[in-house]
Amino acid sequence: MNPILKFVIEHAKVYQPVELSEPVCEDPDDDKFFACELASGSKVIVSGDKHLLKVSGYQGIEVLKPREFLDRYLAEE
Repeated sequence: MNPILKFVIEHAKVYQPVELSEPVCEDPDDDKFFACELASGSKVIVSGDKHLLKVSGYQGIEVLKPREFLDRYLAEE
């Protein structure tokens, strides 16, 4: 099985996004990802989207490109 799919199947949960007090990204459609992250308490968004990458670090949430995520969290030891 694909390691990314396996990871998602084993760890995915559904959350209601929180209401953000202010816009986060230049593209307002991307704010939903931060709203979901804040609701879930997780600290990583995996995306290559330039608007999300630009605001990496917002409220302690790191935005990683897919390759960075794979290397950091799914690399074979």
